[in-house]
Order: sequence, then structure tokens, then C-alpha cells
Amino acid sequence: MLKKFSKFEEILLVLSLAVMVALIFGQVVGRKVFDSAPSWTEELARYIHIFQVWIGASYAVKLRQHIRVEAFITRFHGIFRQILETLSIIIWFMMALFLAVFGTQLVLSSLKHGQLAPAMQIPIWIAFLAIPLGGAGMAIRLIVQLVEVWKGNYEKPADEEMIA
Repeated sequence: MLKKFSKFEEILLVLSLAVMVALIFGQVVGRKVFDSAPSWTEELARYIHIFQVWIGASYAVKLRQHIRVEAFITRFHGIFRQILETLSIIIWFMMALFLAVFGTQLVLSSLKHGQLAPAMQIPIWIAFLAIPLGGAGMAIRLIVQLVEVWKGNYEKPADEEMIA
């Protein structure tokens, strides 16, 4: 099930990037060629980018591509390394859980107050929904990562490694 979710995330991230680039390109062409561009394209591109960041953060946990200092922790092996990795993941998990819980509260509060986006006039809770989705996605992936650490696997998945 997680593999299907990962594939969905990949497709969503790629397609949303293409849409965002098209919107920004249209905004630039509208400004430079026609001296006028609809404001909703800029706002939609911003909301798409917000979703990309939060969904991408969850996907980066799967790939173990988040920024972290490894110069210290990679010097250790065995049970001590497992303990250090576990502590790191637990702290990160608590942050992700915090984002999921308080992000949900933000969505519900925005839904209750009926706040609308200025240009597109869509409910702003739709944009805020990215926060709890990203937080929950990271939390789930961190649990999987914790299991992997206790199996002795500290490295990034070779079949999923990103090329920098």
C-alpha cells in the first residue's frame, strides 16, 4: 500500500510542478506581452507550491533525503547507532505529529470561519490542508524508518536514491 502511495506522490509532484511552471509562464507572458495577467494564476501557483513542499517533505522522508548532519552519527555502529538513530527519529516524529495535529486544527478553524483566498475566492482551508497531510505522511514514513533502523538498515534505499 505504501508503494502505491509513493507512486501517487511521485506523479502528483511531477504533474503539479508542470502545472505550476505553466501558470507562472502564463503570468509572465501576460504581464510582458499584454500588460495584464489574471491574479488567480499567481495565487494558484503559490498554493500548488505549498502542497509540493509538504507532500515533498513526506516523500523525502521515504528517500531519507532530508538535510541532517551525519558526520557524528556515521562514526558509530551497532546498538549505539540504533539508539542515536531512534532518538533522532522520535524527535522528528514528535514534530511531524505536532504539524499533523495543529495543522488539522488550523484547517478546522479556517473551515469554521469561512476564510476565502483573495483572488480565487476558494476556501483557504484547502491550501492549509497541505500541512496536516505532509505532517501525517512524514509521521507514517518515520515509523517505517524506525522499523528499518532496528532491522539494521541505516542507509538510503538504493533503488529509490535520488541523483543530485
